[in-house]
Amino acid sequence: MTANSSQRILVSDPISEKGVEAINAHPDLTADFKTGLSPEELISIIGEYDGLVVRSQTKVTREVLAAATKLKVIGRAGVGVDNIDREAATDHGVIVMNTPTGNTISTAELAFTLMLSTARNIAHGHNGVISGDFPAARKAFKGIELNEKRLAVIGMGRIGAEFAKRAQAFNMTVVAFDPFLTPARAEQLKVELAETPEAALTRADVVTLHVPLTDDTKHILNEARLALMNQGAIVVNCARGGLIDEVALKAAIDSGHIAGCGLDVYEEEPPSADHPLFTLGKHTAFTPHLGASTNEAQENVGIQVAEQVRDFLTTGEIRNAINMPSLDAAALAEVGHYLDLASSLGKFLAKLGPTNPDSLRVSYHGPLAEKDTALISRTALTGYLEAARADGQVNIVNATAVAKEMGLNLTESTINAATEFAELIVVELVKGGERFRLAGTIIGKSARIVEIDKLFVDTNISGNFLIVRNDDSPGIVGHVGTVLGKHQLNIANLSLARNKSEGNALNVIELDTTPSAEVIDEIAAFKGVITVTAIEI
Repeated sequence: MTANSSQRILVSDPISEKGVEAINAHPDLTADFKTGLSPEELISIIGEYDGLVVRSQTKVTREVLAAATKLKVIGRAGVGVDNIDREAATDHGVIVMNTPTGNTISTAELAFTLMLSTARNIAHGHNGVISGDFPAARKAFKGIELNEKRLAVIGMGRIGAEFAKRAQAFNMTVVAFDPFLTPARAEQLKVELAETPEAALTRADVVTLHVPLTDDTKHILNEARLALMNQGAIVVNCARGGLIDEVALKAAIDSGHIAGCGLDVYEEEPPSADHPLFTLGKHTAFTPHLGASTNEAQENVGIQVAEQVRDFLTTGEIRNAINMPSLDAAALAEVGHYLDLASSLGKFLAKLGPTNPDSLRVSYHGPLAEKDTALISRTALTGYLEAARADGQVNIVNATAVAKEMGLNLTESTINAATEFAELIVVELVKGGERFRLAGTIIGKSARIVEIDKLFVDTNISGNFLIVRNDDSPGIVGHVGTVLGKHQLNIANLSLARNKSEGNALNVIELDTTPSAEVIDEIAAFKGVITVTAIEI
């Protein structure tokens, strides 16, 4: 992505001043710091901006996105994106990024603090001292040692891993459940790998939650799973309210099966003053959603989100995107030169292949198949949709959503079969039993299209093209050249291919200028010419 000197970024929530400085330091970007905007005020100005940086206060609704006609990217300083309508952002082709690492340490430290505070009754002991009930408090608030206790970590991402490291320093045994945690990673982290939440929670003395709130994780800690934990266990949650069935937790504590809980998040925020859990006498600690509330975390997420938005708008680098594949600088350098090739293959397919196809398939041959190709495939799909649709409302962010609306499936595969080229991208349109395919590769530093529907060619990926299908008979190439010469159209490149068994041929002609309809009609009228297609990329 090339920088545009008119690109402006609206920072609508407070972030680190260093973050704003990181944007304004770039000569092609300007950051406007306007906080406290009402929804109406935001809608009235958002159309002027290419980027938006928010925290949790600004609500980026479908109405805001409908007014954001220039917007390309939203950066959320923090992990949660509940204040952003992600579906609407995707529909409008806007990338949504967050900053999952900026508050990792602060959240892990708070969760660990809540575990310690709950085990040792810190909050209740404090209240006993300052209220003058020192002897009674000393007698009442007997603690729980964590040494040699079994800890269940539900969600072994960055925060869960940091919590586990600290627990191991306290001589705790750690068992983790995370559907994305591999045995090799578990071994590296020195934790037991549980295949299910139930396996992790069985005989656990402490559980800490570090997963997002989704339909699958809502009330992941429910009555049945609480019952699997050891008598006198502790529950800690600094992730998201709603992960715990709070009614079931209160019942388990009242019964004596669970000793207590340390919570930073709640099903409803702010929680009411008469929340049932707040009436518990001991082994509880409550904080008001402070996971990211440290000076360091606030500074980190502000700088990180500003840099991510800046880099996307100026270089095309995509980090921590939640509605499309990410592409950091290293990956961009590794596969970036294939993106233009994939886009051109998609555009060629839209002009040459069948209309209203059932699916678009992208396959990879050679070492390229071992790389992360998700963005290449999406780029091929985007190129196809850009050329197949006339409304101009498709980009790399919303391409998959647009394809789904059209009933077009995108599939990706890797193929080990040998080809004449070290690496090859094959893009196919499938309609019923009909298949139409194109293939391209990188030769040296040049991207080339090397196959059109199983006929070998060699042509550039951009320019003005005439694709002529004809009978494999004498005189047709000469006729085409005569017509082009008569109309003062210069041939920049010519690639010929033939299928002897089927008696037809293909001419791929690259021109310096776009041919007129008159030229196309004159060539098409010649005997033996099957189709003539003009393509401008």
